[in-house]
Amino acid sequence: MTTNPTLADLARRATADRTRPAYGHDALISCDRLVRIFSADGVEVQALQGLDLLVREGELMALVGASGSGKSTLMNILAGLDTPTAGAARVGGHDLLAMTAKDRLRYRREVVGFVWQQTSRNLLPYLTAAQNVALPMQLSGARGHGRRAKAERALELLQMLDVGDCRDRRPHQMSGGQQQRVAIAVALANKPAVLLADEPTGELDSHTGEQIFAAFRTANEQLGTTIVIVTHDQAVAGEVRRTVAIRDGRTSTEVLRRSEVDAATGDERLVSREYAMLDRAGRLQLPAEYTEALGMRDRVALELEQDHIAVWPDDSAGG
Repeated sequence: MTTNPTLADLARRATADRTRPAYGHDALISCDRLVRIFSADGVEVQALQGLDLLVREGELMALVGASGSGKSTLMNILAGLDTPTAGAARVGGHDLLAMTAKDRLRYRREVVGFVWQQTSRNLLPYLTAAQNVALPMQLSGARGHGRRAKAERALELLQMLDVGDCRDRRPHQMSGGQQQRVAIAVALANKPAVLLADEPTGELDSHTGEQIFAAFRTANEQLGTTIVIVTHDQAVAGEVRRTVAIRDGRTSTEVLRRSEVDAATGDERLVSREYAMLDRAGRLQLPAEYTEALGMRDRVALELEQDHIAVWPDDSAGG
């Protein structure tokens, strides 16, 4: 039998909350109540509505969501291509709201790598694969990157992603899958802390898409690069250990996958569990199928128990 917490219990918990480290202090990517508002013809559209997200160093994760959910807006902010309207966002210690134009340019060149859905946007058509990979190193002006060192790193990345034989080919001489793997090598050239990819398999067939995801996994495992992939492809989303869904400009649900050993057979299997996301303002997005099944609308009743919160349909008479 459980008992409701006392006021003293609640006070102790509140005190503990105040002494906790700052939100996201140990995360590589930290978004805290992030807001992005666009204005067009006097009409405001709120693409992000207080979104919270933490990504740890070394993760390989996927972001999913319907068109217009805000996931591409979030990726553009993390890539330094757009600026938040309010809230806080940090990547690798860089405050994305406080950077100057010069800081932002350096951030895009050195801290994040980006892979677009359209293969034609990732590569310069008049350069070979090796030259495309070497170009970001030339633009960054990083010390210790002589011409020979650039060429060696470019070849190492191309070979790691299984497109070493494309080193002297221009984009039109490569397949779509080869172009996208070369694009990943370009994004990795300056050893970014984070690699972002926006629908990287969207223009490819399922078999080629599997090869592209294998390239991301290779980069994650061999280089330790943190990778965030926006995708509609459920096959890709199902291959990562963590998938975060965005709905109406906020994180809504999260699927975590982990390996477990069956006690009876000794076989290893991948177990998935879905969680609802509780944001920093205490808002919880309950799955629509749950609320519809119980006829929940407008308001719900809450009851605080010793180790959980009960959520009940509103049964008050007269609404």
